[in-house]
Amino acid sequence: MATGATTGASGGESGGAVPGASLHWRALESLYASAPINQLFESRLTVLGEGAARIAFTIDRQVHHAAGAAHGTIYFKMLDDAAFYAANTLVTDRFLLTTSFNLHFVRPVRSGRVVAEGRWISGRRRVLVAESRLVDHTGEEIGRGTGTFMRSRIALSGLPGYRID
Repeated sequence: MATGATTGASGGESGGAVPGASLHWRALESLYASAPINQLFESRLTVLGEGAARIAFTIDRQVHHAAGAAHGTIYFKMLDDAAFYAANTLVTDRFLLTTSFNLHFVRPVRSGRVVAEGRWISGRRRVLVAESRLVDHTGEEIGRGTGTFMRSRIALSGLPGYRID
């Protein structure tokens, strides 16, 4: 299991991290990919470093509301997941739970590649705070959010999708 020690966010995939942290980050990516909900969408999580995560997602008609744009649940899922995984990079033993999330819709999106970028802001012990932003394929911001995440009693090592290879 990863130790959780790192030398800080680097913006690169493993630069600036001790080997255990990089293994934890890859296991988080595996955990995301293994979640049944994520089988419904074309999406991919990449942990960029301590406190930083990115989710690329494809928007198509399947996620539209009646007026022909992505439903708000899609905004929430992407923003919450990006912030959640950014925060969980700092917690190597427990699965985090979202306790609150504030979401701001900026503009609608109908189709194309969308990226959610999550960034840890504060807290390391019991409660962590992270923010995320959502940008469309042109680089325009379409949403943003801030979440509060709490350590659960669920051990990461006990989750089948959390694999350290």
